[in-house]
Amino acid sequence: MTRILEQLQFLRPEWTDLAEILIVAFLLYRVLLVLQRTRAMQIMMGLVLLAFLYGTSRLLDLILIRTLLEAAFQYGAIATLVVFQPELRAALARLGQTRMIRAFQRLEGSRVTDEIVEAAERLSRARHGAIIAIEQEVGLGEYADTGSAIDARLSAEMLTTIFTPYSPLHDGAVLVSGDQIRTAGAILPLTQSTVKDRSLGTRHRAALGLSEETDAIVVVVSEETAQISVAVGGRMERDVGPERLRTILNGAAPSTDGGLVGAAAVMSPS
Repeated sequence: MTRILEQLQFLRPEWTDLAEILIVAFLLYRVLLVLQRTRAMQIMMGLVLLAFLYGTSRLLDLILIRTLLEAAFQYGAIATLVVFQPELRAALARLGQTRMIRAFQRLEGSRVTDEIVEAAERLSRARHGAIIAIEQEVGLGEYADTGSAIDARLSAEMLTTIFTPYSPLHDGAVLVSGDQIRTAGAILPLTQSTVKDRSLGTRHRAALGLSEETDAIVVVVSEETAQISVAVGGRMERDVGPERLRTILNGAAPSTDGGLVGAAAVMSPS
């Protein structure tokens, strides 16, 4: 009886075991947060399917399938590092952030907000159409591949230059990552929701589409009305002033005033 109790001792977790479980759960959560809604998540699901197939082959003693999968898994670690290199780099960078670094990033984020607000005001006054997507937790890498790489420090002057009419990149979207203009001329997905407001052009529909698929903040300047609009989480607030735009860029959700259009809410301030 004593021997049986000793064998079952592992069923009585200690505080160190609970701490390890919490740490592993947190790390897995952060990795999944980085991978969600990216092509890497599809690859991850494929790996889960292969693991399930391997377990089934062992259970049913399917020797050929098991042997092939074991041979593939021998190089799985190296293949995973190669395939997930961008996502792993981003995840490690976020995990390595200290409070001091976060404080510095908040100051840098304030500068970025000022530059975007200034650019939106200039573009609005000139009636130059524009669409600017600011990356948040979900990466915009797959959309960046559709445009031209810029990798320049973000500034109001750079944004207004890109969206000058007849410039090579003015028709597409600018993707902002951190304090860098990552891509210009990017193609964004149009919203799949039914939008009855005919005043919404392609830029507005693309902004809604990207905000439905990612957590990006998308700023749109209309060349027809000169209005500034912001799309977040499949919802769009229209005719946004500079201070309201600054508030949204600093983390506030769009206003909830107004009616729903399909799955997306398109709103005007009261």
